[in-house]
Amino acid sequence: MTKKSFYITTPIYYPSAKLHIGHAYCTTIADAVARYKRLTDHDVFFLTGSDEHGQKIQQKAEEEGVTPLAYVDKIVAGFQGLWQKLHISNDDFIRTTEERHQRVVQEIFRRIYEKGDIYKGKYKGLYCTPCESYWTERQLADGKCPDCGRAVAEVEEDAYFFKMSRYERRVLEYIEANPDFIQPVSRRNEMINFIKQGLEDLCISRTSFDWGIPVPIAPDHVIYVWFDALTNYLTPIGFLDDIEKFEKYWPADIHLVGKEIVRFHSIIWPCILMALDLPLPKMVYGHGWLIVDGDKMSKSKGNVVDPLLLIDEFGADAIRYFLLREINLGQDGNFSRDALITRINADLANDLGNLLHRTLNMIGKFQGGVVEKALGESAIDRAFLDEAQKTIDAYEREMEGMKLQSAIKTTWAFISRANKYIDETMPWALAKEAAKKQELTNTLYNLAESLRRISVLIEPFMPETAAKIWRQLGIAEDFSAVRLADVRAWGGFPAGTHVASPEQLFPRIEVTEEKPTAEGRKGSTTKSQEPQKKQKAEKAKHDAPADGIITIEEFRRVDLRVAEILRAERVPDTEKLMRLQVSLGDEEREIVSGIAEFYTAEELVGKKIILVANLKPAKIRGIRSHGMLLCAKSEGSLTLVEVDAPAGSAVS
Repeated sequence: MTKKSFYITTPIYYPSAKLHIGHAYCTTIADAVARYKRLTDHDVFFLTGSDEHGQKIQQKAEEEGVTPLAYVDKIVAGFQGLWQKLHISNDDFIRTTEERHQRVVQEIFRRIYEKGDIYKGKYKGLYCTPCESYWTERQLADGKCPDCGRAVAEVEEDAYFFKMSRYERRVLEYIEANPDFIQPVSRRNEMINFIKQGLEDLCISRTSFDWGIPVPIAPDHVIYVWFDALTNYLTPIGFLDDIEKFEKYWPADIHLVGKEIVRFHSIIWPCILMALDLPLPKMVYGHGWLIVDGDKMSKSKGNVVDPLLLIDEFGADAIRYFLLREINLGQDGNFSRDALITRINADLANDLGNLLHRTLNMIGKFQGGVVEKALGESAIDRAFLDEAQKTIDAYEREMEGMKLQSAIKTTWAFISRANKYIDETMPWALAKEAAKKQELTNTLYNLAESLRRISVLIEPFMPETAAKIWRQLGIAEDFSAVRLADVRAWGGFPAGTHVASPEQLFPRIEVTEEKPTAEGRKGSTTKSQEPQKKQKAEKAKHDAPADGIITIEEFRRVDLRVAEILRAERVPDTEKLMRLQVSLGDEEREIVSGIAEFYTAEELVGKKIILVANLKPAKIRGIRSHGMLLCAKSEGSLTLVEVDAPAGSAVS
């Protein structure tokens, strides 16, 4: 059976400088969609690249005393290196300086010229060099470029023009008849209003500089950068040299672009395609901007975030997860270093990492590391399996609807549900009763199977982590061959599999003091950034004040964990002492606490409290007490500090 094709593109990025976190955001979105489509067994073609011509590039190259090609070669190599480190799975990387693209651009010019839709004239108007855009007086905002806010220059030169005005009504009718063509809806409304103001013919050549593709009928002209750039989407799919490939992938399913260039892709590009008698792309999706700590990125403000530095510090999957989870696609989103660290600690270390670690530990401890076959199910099992199926269904709906953030939330809700399932079934208690061996086997199988599913669901967002989970589960099947259909039905985890020893997916990040980051801003730093932390810690011991104040290094030594009270009984012949059996997820402990005056044994069972887990054990009334409970104390009363989190979770 022939696979259904799917073609997705990013913008081709302009190599006037290194890419920033906003570019990484756009490309990560496209990569997540491409990976999901591969999971649903589509024949995917994913394109990204670089837009290398134009006056701005020529000026920058002259400033550095190099040729334009030498200038862009170095920067484009950085683009490709970033995509490799970010695990971007593009099928092709198009450079507009490549000979294959020059042939396509010149052929498109010839075809439209021969049709009578290109004519020679004289251009006199307003031009924004940074945006490579022409504007009329009425389109300016306070006399400046409406896109970037910079000054425009009046230029006059001979030029060729594309009769875009001829296609004004046709493009408007198409947009109005196809509500899904421009997404989200707010961008669609903007484009409709723009067209209704009237489309002018488009200047598509320049003579004032020569860094571009020559006009085939007039070599002293170079083709205007947007006419050159937009046609990149046709080049790698065989527009001129592979008709079978071209017909397979065109029209594109999604052009993913920043909201500032939706106009070029949903108005100018459709006009060019109509002049070529080619079908229009199925969707142009304009995502929002990424701002930093509430402010738009700007070199002058010193808040441009380098994604390579973030990847080196936190890892690619953590950055991918944050960008896709934190930002609602289509809206502007905020990048914050503190928010990133919070997500890593809460979602990745606590929720996902804790689930994998606990599950593998229990399989190793209670079943010799072997996942045995499940037979039968309890009411708790049935509820859990039902939630697993609902998760798959919701995930697929959300991914098909480009609701990536919702799909991640759905997946993490199931991860939380799996952690709760451990607390509900209490495998450590089942392991103590021979009669409940099969019940224990069923529980551990269900946990392993849930992680098998989770690894597949997170693959579009966190491909490296997904493969790590698969390897730790010990599954022999090649992960790259797995499809979403393989995890739709419950029970695919191969019984008899020997799991690996658990390895930490995401170590918790311990935040230290605020200091300027690599991007020049102030922000939280982490232990990994402190090569002299041992010396600092030693110095802190001697510098600690004598008035009871402790240092941050001393406080970090306290390991606070969520614990669930399983059993409670009063210590005989005492008024204040209560003997407690608590669960820390993958282990149980006994605690003696002086709370019997304030709580009955019945009231305590089931409460989730905070435990000082690394307190040295002590013998109290002959009972080994390993830990201390946190309580709030006021005059005449004592109240346990309670939380709603999985047992074993770290508290920070």
